[in-house]
Amino acid sequence: MLKNQDCQNCSKDKDSIFNLLNKQESELFEKHKQCTSYKKGDIIYKEGDMPGGLICLCSGKVKIFKEGVGGRDQIIRMEKPVNFIGFRALFANEHYIASAVAIEDCSLCYLEKPVLEKLIKSNGIFALKIIYILAKELGFSNERTVSLTQKHIRGRLAESLLVLINTFGFDDDGKTIKIYLSREDLANLSNMTTSNAIRTLSIFASEGLIIIDGRRIIVEKLEELKKISKLG
Repeated sequence: MLKNQDCQNCSKDKDSIFNLLNKQESELFEKHKQCTSYKKGDIIYKEGDMPGGLICLCSGKVKIFKEGVGGRDQIIRMEKPVNFIGFRALFANEHYIASAVAIEDCSLCYLEKPVLEKLIKSNGIFALKIIYILAKELGFSNERTVSLTQKHIRGRLAESLLVLINTFGFDDDGKTIKIYLSREDLANLSNMTTSNAIRTLSIFASEGLIIIDGRRIIVEKLEELKKISKLG
């Protein structure tokens, strides 16, 4: 069990859902939570595994992906602290339908399902917040399904860049997306081949929409990217 400052993020961060717990509930949470660390590239859970508890990402970044036909993965979502991962399957009492892998070193906080259920039953505001998070995730998934199946390549890639911006934000310069993905990951997020992702990124760069610096993507014309995403 890892006890470090990162592990405290899941309960001390201003945006943490666990701030809704009262003193007694917080003590129960702190007593039973288990904290672990993962290295970049480590599998957190695999498609087909059965969840046993709630996983909160305390630090680092994680990608959730589903294995596709022909060995090509589809990235379903990216997560940052202090969000939950894999909790839909937990509440549905189902096996995971996707896998989670650390895309940089990260720390996770784990709470077994019986303890989580006790907190939900004792705190209505906490329970409503979880419902809100589940509803937001469902809405995001529905919109992405339509986008990835109906938009053209330019629209899909523009939308994926916007998803990364909305999830991770920019570096201090206000332009560099705060995550450095491989071209393969960017392609898997956009439902396209790696060669198409590379080609479309190059076109965006030639049009002055972005600047490419290795894995760093610097956004020069954010509103134009939004227009391309909207037009599809």
